[in-house]
Amino acid sequence: MRFLYIAVLLIVSQSWANAAPVRIKDLANVDGVRGNDLVGYGLVVGLNGSGDSLRNSPFTEEIMAGLLERLGVNVTDEAFRPKNVAAVIVTAALPPFARTGSQIDVNVAAIGDAKSLLGGTLVMTPLNAADGEIYAVAQGSVLASGAEASGAAASVVQGVPTTGTIPSGARVEREVAFDFSQMTNLRLALRNPDFTTATRVEAAINRKLGRGVAELIDSGTITVDASVLGRVNPARLMAQIETITVEPEAAARVVIDHKSGTIVMGEDVRISRVAVSQGNLTLRVREMPVVSQPNPFAPGETVVVPRTQAEITQEPGIGFAEVSGESSLSDVVAGLNALGIRPRDMIDILKAVHAAGALHAELIVN
Repeated sequence: MRFLYIAVLLIVSQSWANAAPVRIKDLANVDGVRGNDLVGYGLVVGLNGSGDSLRNSPFTEEIMAGLLERLGVNVTDEAFRPKNVAAVIVTAALPPFARTGSQIDVNVAAIGDAKSLLGGTLVMTPLNAADGEIYAVAQGSVLASGAEASGAAASVVQGVPTTGTIPSGARVEREVAFDFSQMTNLRLALRNPDFTTATRVEAAINRKLGRGVAELIDSGTITVDASVLGRVNPARLMAQIETITVEPEAAARVVIDHKSGTIVMGEDVRISRVAVSQGNLTLRVREMPVVSQPNPFAPGETVVVPRTQAEITQEPGIGFAEVSGESSLSDVVAGLNALGIRPRDMIDILKAVHAAGALHAELIVN
């Protein structure tokens, strides 16, 4: 059996000489300015018979009974088995500086055996943060991106109908206590720590705001001392800093994704002079049994005589080919392509070259 593999080789330019300038706001985060994750447990109602089966999902019955009792409906000792409700987990991200009354998007996912949330409505659900406090309340119509249909002998599902979203479905009820205006020492955290990039960020800020304002701490942190500038609003100061452009630097990397056969190589990748040989062996075994039986009315019995045919085939391969150590990625790629190998085999060769110490880059295999 033969398998067809398709691989894509992407060339990512990381050379700072040719890299486009990037704003600091796209390279770094401000220490303390972050979102918070929220989670809640709620109930979706109004489903068209596609909800949880209460026998297999007793937690749905408990939350529904609690909800009805809070609304003044006594369901004690009542045998109700509706099929239009489903227990769900509701998640959301509270953005930084979110104020009371603002609205945020929420995601809804079924946790029982509901078949679909299409057409359902989420009942008022409190959303808690890691500290256990309620920061938002979610409610609204669920937009499910999928469909499910079934019959007596077959069923079909398109997408994931048991998950959905509610745009602006939660209202913020509590603010995170954080006074940005009182900060006098701002810290910038690079998303991809690198000493060269951090040094350039420090130099760019000092060129615009004055020497001594920014100071490099490590490969991922730059501090900005707002007190050097006198009485200044930290928010206005950040508005000036985040628009400064810097040419980022990154380490040489080769990223390999085995599942999709994707190879991503940076501009700074280098390969030392190395010889590569690649080929494949194919072992094929075929069973062709022969039935032997006696002539009509002759003594004897029918037997099966095994017959096996085995062969080993070796593809021509490339023999030994030399890949010269070049100064540019285009030459390295041209040298690998000149070997006449398949993209899937190129992944194995790059791993072997890295193991031999000839690939001068960080190898990341997913």
